[in-house]
Amino acid sequence: MFPFRNILFPTDFSPHSQAALKYAAAFARHGDGRVLLFSAQDAKLAANVQSQLTGLLSDPLLEGVEVDRVVVEGEPAAEIARAAIDHQVDLITVATRDRNRLSRAFGSSIAEEIVAESPCAVLAVRPPQRDFVEHRDGQTEIRLNRVLLATNFRPSSVAATQLATQIANHLGAELHAVYVIGDYFEQISAVFPEGGLAALTRLRSYVQERMGHLSRTGGAGAKTHIAEGKPYQEIVKLATMIDADLIVIGTAVHGSLFGNSQVLGSEIERVIRNAPCPVLCVPAAKVLTPLPALVTQTVPQM
Repeated sequence: MFPFRNILFPTDFSPHSQAALKYAAAFARHGDGRVLLFSAQDAKLAANVQSQLTGLLSDPLLEGVEVDRVVVEGEPAAEIARAAIDHQVDLITVATRDRNRLSRAFGSSIAEEIVAESPCAVLAVRPPQRDFVEHRDGQTEIRLNRVLLATNFRPSSVAATQLATQIANHLGAELHAVYVIGDYFEQISAVFPEGGLAALTRLRSYVQERMGHLSRTGGAGAKTHIAEGKPYQEIVKLATMIDADLIVIGTAVHGSLFGNSQVLGSEIERVIRNAPCPVLCVPAAKVLTPLPALVTQTVPQM
């Protein structure tokens, strides 16, 4: 899974979207791979798009990197997902924007749609935030000191755990792992027959056991954290406190109520929008409904 070799960089040619280009170039250079410059546009704009992509080829960030161009017609998120499969893409890099209240109420941003639809890992960058890629004097370096893995031990976090461990070990970064026991007291009370408080105590014990195992098996040893509260808030708070350079999170998605499109869970969207550093979203099997951060395996009896 890592190093990444085929990196797709979707662009609308805005200055904002360029923030993700240096990450695409850096990972391609590190993995001796290539960058696919991608644009999904109306057919009438195809000629102009080709010209703009040609202009991108002269960007200093891409010097010495193998580059291909892909231009298609259609909806960006769906076409990007299709291109990721067709071109065996390992990573997609996108820049996200802060959204106003109206857009938050009526739908996801294009970047979040890309994360939801993607069959491969997506690096979501939201400038200005902590930057772990430096380009100077024609050289691009990845400087990862701390990687924060957000896990809930569900199947959706398995691939994220593997990738976070590989990245940390390969780049010599500290691996931190966090499990947030969400503020789901009423849900826990409904799910567990012994009642919310007893179930919460049992869950805490289970999480401590699993985090201890992760600490022992996470390569050079992961530093583990257990928090309680709103998951996205605790993840963002910890990332800020430890000066994380990268957050890695599993992104199981569910079907939209308004069609066949896939959408992210609200906690993942909030991590992406509020993180102090880039967020690497790692897809897993899609589920019908986004569940709270509860274990799905049998929890040992106290």
